[in-house]
Amino acid sequence: MSDHTRGHHDRGKERSTAILDVSGLQWASEQNVVAARLGRRPGVLRVEANPVAQTATVSFDPRRTSLAELRAWVIECGYHCAGQSVPSHICDPMAEPDPPGTAPAEAPHAGHPAHTEEEASPHDRMGHGGHAGMSMASMVADMRNRFLVAALFSIPIVLWSPIGTEVFGLDLPVPFGLRQDVWALLLSLPVIFYSCWIFFDGAVRALRARTLDMMVLVAVAVGAGWLYSLIVTLTGGGEVFYEAATVLAAFVLLGHWFEMRARGGANDAIRALLDLAPPKATVMRGGQAVEVPTAEVTVGDLLLVRPGAKIPVDGTVEEGQSEVDESMVTGESLPVHKEAGSAVVGATINRNGTLRVRATKVGADTALAQIVKLVQQAQNSKAPGQRLADRAAFWLVLVALAGGALTFAVWLLPAGQPFGVAILFAITVVVITCPDALGLATPTAIMVGTGLGARRGVLFKNAMALETSARVQVVVMDKTGTLTKGEPEVTDVVVGDTVTQEELLRLVAAVERESEHPLAEAIVRHAGDLGLEPRRAERFENVPGHGAVAEVGGRKVAVGNRRLMEREGVPLGKLAGRRQELAEGGRTAVMVAVDGTAAGVVGIADAARETSPAAVAALHELGVEVVMLTGDNAATAERIARQLGIDTVIAEVLPGDKAAKVAELQGGGRKVAMVGDGVNDAPALARADLGIAIGAGTDVAIETADVVLMRSDPLDVPTALRIGRGTLRKMRQNLGWAIGYNALALPVAAGVFQPAFGLVLRPEIAALSMSGSSLIVAVNALALKRLRLPGAHVR
Repeated sequence: MSDHTRGHHDRGKERSTAILDVSGLQWASEQNVVAARLGRRPGVLRVEANPVAQTATVSFDPRRTSLAELRAWVIECGYHCAGQSVPSHICDPMAEPDPPGTAPAEAPHAGHPAHTEEEASPHDRMGHGGHAGMSMASMVADMRNRFLVAALFSIPIVLWSPIGTEVFGLDLPVPFGLRQDVWALLLSLPVIFYSCWIFFDGAVRALRARTLDMMVLVAVAVGAGWLYSLIVTLTGGGEVFYEAATVLAAFVLLGHWFEMRARGGANDAIRALLDLAPPKATVMRGGQAVEVPTAEVTVGDLLLVRPGAKIPVDGTVEEGQSEVDESMVTGESLPVHKEAGSAVVGATINRNGTLRVRATKVGADTALAQIVKLVQQAQNSKAPGQRLADRAAFWLVLVALAGGALTFAVWLLPAGQPFGVAILFAITVVVITCPDALGLATPTAIMVGTGLGARRGVLFKNAMALETSARVQVVVMDKTGTLTKGEPEVTDVVVGDTVTQEELLRLVAAVERESEHPLAEAIVRHAGDLGLEPRRAERFENVPGHGAVAEVGGRKVAVGNRRLMEREGVPLGKLAGRRQELAEGGRTAVMVAVDGTAAGVVGIADAARETSPAAVAALHELGVEVVMLTGDNAATAERIARQLGIDTVIAEVLPGDKAAKVAELQGGGRKVAMVGDGVNDAPALARADLGIAIGAGTDVAIETADVVLMRSDPLDVPTALRIGRGTLRKMRQNLGWAIGYNALALPVAAGVFQPAFGLVLRPEIAALSMSGSSLIVAVNALALKRLRLPGAHVR
């Protein structure tokens, strides 16, 4: 087990969290070995292992233990870097090798200062092609090879066994003049000492950790059959079951080979994210462009990013203009214009122009690293149902062992069957009760669900957030910045009898270009969008709280509120009614006077986002009530609500009172999600059953939110809820299948129906059906990838 470490220290708390890369978790139930061994170590506060992702999240007290000790303890569990024969810290995909003679956790990386486990870039941590992917691929290949050896030697054992004679009608002479049982023993040795060695090794690890898992069951089943046959062979009398032991092993390995291939697809999201980071960066050194590994980029470096290249790390544009494709990180489908002063995100693609970027965040501080960290932590977290399943898996192993012993005793004594028959029934019970499907039931679904969300820029912080999102009945959405763009926009232009609309906008834009007020900027932007070139303003006068006055082309133009018109002695005339209509509709009315005559009114409002109507409609399709919560006046809020089809409006609420309003909506036990910007809405996000921070951009570490939406797109809210519902549905299906399968299979395996119906299950068939159960669970979870989500713009 190598440490795939993403450590962070919770400020104000003596608690650190690391995500460790577990190489060698062959079976789902083995997660209990890691959790049990590490959980008993001093300083370890919590362990959550994920056999599907091959990772474990460990929370620990840095005053009592360190990452170096965690590495050593994990290796003591028997896990390692798959396919490597080097020290654990060198296999670390999250950091470069530590210099000799230094502690692995603290040593700075060669080539740049103080690059600890918290600062290595995702690409550096994963290596070329992704270590996690290679680890799973190596495990799949190893499982395949063990199966092939078991199958290759099991076939002749079966052909020379009584089954070959009775079923296939064969009467083959035993080679070299050996007895049939001795020949079968020799053929079984590669199966037992190579193919089955992972079972025995895993069983020893589990027993040392004082826990029980599937390895114990398979080791007991295979070992009991083979050892019994070995004793019979050595004593020279009785029936042997080498074919049962070896075919049983072959079927177990076959089932888990297919299962591992299937669940390997659940890790696609993490691998895709980690592959985004470019391995090389072009840095300006002494006026020359030098290509260096991305891991060697430090804060303050000036990077040269050519057209078509990936931006290596987060930074700020110092020179150049370009369009940048941020879809792979934020989920935003349209390229974003960048110029001097613009922030850029590492792993995004520079489309056309050449940029010079000053690095501001590297390693674990980059947006990509933070995204990967959140997704991995979510995948390793456990839903309440899985915690119960993990505990049940331990007891199920105990039940299997006790049930096997009881079955053996019943068939041997009261039933009076031969020893060989009794032990076959016992082995069948032990094999078919393996709890691997129970251990895979929810981790696979959680991994697929969180990965599906990550592709859309929807980041669930943990499994509880996924499960809660499936139960949301009311969604409370902040207006400004969530449903609306959060910036003023011209919505109406009303003209009088003195000037045309085009001329009015030219005159107003000329005046407002000299002002820095947000409303002025909205008018200038609107005129620019219409292709109107503003004229030059002279004798500009800013009137605080009223507006501005200037001369444009020899004409005196006044732009402002009603008080400015009164100051200038301008009667509003019939435009007074239009101004009142705009104000009652929730718009800000800007009056315009030209040469002392009221010439027009410009209506300005915070416009709704383009996807807001679709987001509200998608929430209604899910049967969710939509509530707008805002501090704006009722007229403005009602205008937006009517436009979007929102059910309930709660307006004129102070920021400090939003949490209380959320609490009121939770009355009667309703599950409420709060959607906000994660800053002013923090108390309400924390109070809600599900806090959703929207438009987080590169700031993905919002503590008060359960779900982080990378884009400023309200359509991602129903996307999150739909993913949550789909994931919970798969979790329930998988748990139901795993529990129901064991409940039905156990009496069949024990031979309860043999006297009445002649229904008997041999150990080999039991192994195949048990492995098939795990495969069904994995494939069912992967079917979640076909979930239909709102919008069709995601790659």
